[in-house]
Amino acid sequence: MKNTLQSKILLLFLGLVLFSCQDNTRKLPYYNTADFTPVWEMPSEESFHKIRPFTLTDQEGKSFSEKDLDGKICVVDFFFTSCPGICPKMTNSMSVIQKEFLNDDDILLLSHSVTPEKDSVPVLAEYAEEKKIIYNKWKLLTGSKEEIYNLGRKFYFVEEDLGENKDSSIFLHTENFVLIDKNRIIRGIYNSLDPTSMAALSDDIKVLKEE
Repeated sequence: MKNTLQSKILLLFLGLVLFSCQDNTRKLPYYNTADFTPVWEMPSEESFHKIRPFTLTDQEGKSFSEKDLDGKICVVDFFFTSCPGICPKMTNSMSVIQKEFLNDDDILLLSHSVTPEKDSVPVLAEYAEEKKIIYNKWKLLTGSKEEIYNLGRKFYFVEEDLGENKDSSIFLHTENFVLIDKNRIIRGIYNSLDPTSMAALSDDIKVLKEE
């Protein structure tokens, strides 16, 4: 599934490049399904897939819900603080986005812990200090493991194996970032370990700001 999804991300990026060559005003597609089939016309929000209501806790111990996403363009990932592999690279990529859009109040970064039983509020706070994460710009989220895994797989589509029903007993681990618009609708997926994909994410954030 991983190779299939990464191929899909590459095809989506190439498609966006071709589309922008044909139209001076570049637009981002909308995504309604886990296979990331693009929809080019603005959907009816009532029937289109969007991030559902939720309640989690941030690195300062404050409640964080879908209401905090209102009016925000969000970059979303799923990580854990003790990860020795891809997570440090993911955090570095998110740090670049934090720096670029630091003074832009429309942009919010969200990192969900996939080991919330270990990533308590004090652990997240220590991690945030170590990684120079700015609270108003970048939220580290913990809470119910079932809630986080359901959001990641069924709503952000960040690691959705088509045809395979995974629950929270199966570890969620992915390098993908997801771009969400101000209506909590998915507008893009990106490989955080790929500089070209991260450059595309930066450009796509700017496109969303012009909508």
